Amino acid sequence: MSELIENRKSIRKFRADVPVTREQLDRLLEAAMLAPSACNTRPWEFIAVTSREVLDKIAGIHPYAKMCATATAVIVIVALPQTEKLPAEFYPQDCGAATQNILLEAVSLGLGTCWCGVYPKADRMAEMRGLFGIAEPKIPFNVIAIGAPDENPHRRGFFDKAKVTYID
Repeated sequence: MSELIENRKSIRKFRADVPVTREQLDRLLEAAMLAPSACNTRPWEFIAVTSREVLDKIAGIHPYAKMCATATAVIVIVALPQTEKLPAEFYPQDCGAATQNILLEAVSLGLGTCWCGVYPKADRMAEMRGLFGIAEPKIPFNVIAIGAPDENPHRRGFFDKAKVTYID
């Protein structure tokens, strides 16, 4: 697991000639649905996109998702804040956990990803609602660009002991 975590990077250039397969998408979505959630409420739905036309539209409307123009797939996580028995306001954590599972599973499959936030930006949420017909109270949470990496950026994360308080 440590190797997957260490090798996860945000990829912004993808090989357009290498498609993400339906089997790979299913593995990514299964990983997402295995994420923990408050009271096991699973307050999420997913939109899996491989349509070049739709990928280009996402790149055109989301200011930080331009990499969708070379990605060969996208997963949009849709939050369901109205989920019954959901402890108030926990859906962002739950959808974040599902997102991280997708990012790590992608590394295991040799794929690259880039997590592009949509929630809580009203303009981005409105654009994604319009593109995908997402009705309220559902919330377009994020866009995850996916594909075969066409770059190998340096790892940016690191352990910073100054940010840790140990209580023994």
